[in-house]
Formats: sequence, structure tokens, C-alpha cells
Amino acid sequence: MSFELILPFLRPIEPLLMDDRVSEIMGNPDGSWWSEREGVVRHEPSVTMRSDSLRTGLEVIANQLGKRLDEDSPVLNVQLPDGSRLAAVIPPVVKPSPAVTIRKFNSRHFVLEDLIARGTLTLPLAEYLAAQIADGKTLLISGGTGTGKTTLLRILADAIPAHQRIVVIEDTVELAIKKPNILAVECQTDTFKSVISFDDLLKSALRWRPDRIILGEVRGVEARTLLDSLNTGHSGSLATIHANTAEKALHRLANLVMRSHAQSTFADIEAEIADAVDFVVHIEREPGRRIVREALALSGYDRDTKRFQIEPVFSA
Repeated sequence: MSFELILPFLRPIEPLLMDDRVSEIMGNPDGSWWSEREGVVRHEPSVTMRSDSLRTGLEVIANQLGKRLDEDSPVLNVQLPDGSRLAAVIPPVVKPSPAVTIRKFNSRHFVLEDLIARGTLTLPLAEYLAAQIADGKTLLISGGTGTGKTTLLRILADAIPAHQRIVVIEDTVELAIKKPNILAVECQTDTFKSVISFDDLLKSALRWRPDRIILGEVRGVEARTLLDSLNTGHSGSLATIHANTAEKALHRLANLVMRSHAQSTFADIEAEIADAVDFVVHIEREPGRRIVREALALSGYDRDTKRFQIEPVFSA
């Protein structure tokens, strides 16, 4: 399905879709539309769309992309033909009208120099992190929604030596890492076909001879599999995780592992994480820009105090 075929169902927001300055488009159940342009969210009062037209359009888009959207499956997450990500939810989960969020795909392939020029991170920190990744250290990137975790991960992944084999696992393909020996796979959920979860792909990835494993995001039962793989010969991996600070990212990872491994103690899990993860980089969003707020190095875990042994590498 081409992007041109989708546009008729999204015609009222076509100007926003075509505007390169717009990174996110949001339609709320009350019928209001909002956009994020150059890091600032603003109301779009000129955009209107009938509820029934929006729902019909979303259902057609879902069907054409092999997904379901109906009362039995009211949540939709798809990648549009141009690479943009569309997330929608329909009644009865929301009322009175559907809600939709489109994170637009940026065709520009940002490089490290772009992030430095924008003030996202400093040159010394960039060089330091690149050196650690090249040396095979495991890095976790934390932050909130829309903070630029994925962009930062993709750019830092450029530091992986070209001769190494990389396996990339994502919910929706968007990293587009440019390396000669790479296998990128995508989850298959909420489709008419068999369900292939994040954890399914991660377990399979261990048999695909990876030197590095890159996860678009850690958020479920795959955390246990990831931790096992990191501690059994697959160090040097990269992943993102939702958290408010770098240290809280470590606790969140432990919580995710515990969900599928409740027989372990929290201290045991955190000690495993300290052995597996070398660095945590936390990125935040500010008006008009994204910025790396802190970077921590892990040196171990103190079981007496039940605290990670961390050393600040950078703070802003």
C-alpha cells in the first residue's frame, strides 16, 4: 500500500503530514488536533475531521496493512509506507471519537555531528561513548516518550566495528542502522497472521550468530531473555528503556525482569544487571531540543546496601 493511497483517508491533516518541520501529529477524542513542530506542541484549530470518517479511514488503513481495528481489537499500532508510525485507539476504549497519534518518519539520516550542533550532547561525551561501544561495552539509553532515544541509539550504533554482525529487533522498524552485516527483524502482533513477539525474536536472535544485539525498546518479558543473553556472551549490546533518570532505568529493568522471574530476589536481579550493563545514558526533551542529561558507568552492586555502584560520567 503506497502512501498516496493512505492520504485520502487522512486528507484533513495532509498539510501537517507534508510539513517537514512537524514531527508529531495528535488527534484527540474531543475532535481537537495538535502538532509538534520543532519541539513545540501547538493546537491546530484549522484541522477538523468527522469521527465516522476518521474511524473508517483507520479501519481501511489497518486492513490494508494486515492489522485489525474493531471493537474486539480497538488499539492499532502500524508503520505507514513512508516509515511514519501511526497509533490509534477507537471506542469503546475512548469516547466519543477515535484518537490517533502519528510520529512522522524523518528521511534525513542524522549523524553525530548533527546532535552535537543541536546541543543534544557534547563532543567529548560523544567521543567517549563511541569509544566504549567500539570496545564492546553494553549501553542502555533511557528517557521518556519522544525524547530521541531511538535516534541517539542509531547514531551511537555507528561506532560498532563494521566487521561485526548485528541483529536488530524492533516493534516497528525505524532504526535503519547502516552496517554491512546486519539482520533487522520486526515483531508481528495484532495481525491476521501468527503472533511473533519481542521475546520470540530475541530468543531466536541468539541462534543467528550475533556479535551485537540491538533492541528498539525493553518493556516486557523480553527483559529476562535480554539479561540472560548479556551475561552469557552477548555483551556490547544496545537498548532503550523508558525511565525518568539513568539510575531509575536500572531499577525499571529489574522490575521488568522480575515480572517473568518472580522466584528471584530483587537484589539478585540487580546484581545481574550490574554485571551485564556498563553504561546508562539518559536523554530528555526540552522546548525546541533534546539533550543528554546524564551518563552513568556501572562498576558493580553492593548487596549490603542493595545499591548499584555507579560513577557519574557526565551531567548537564
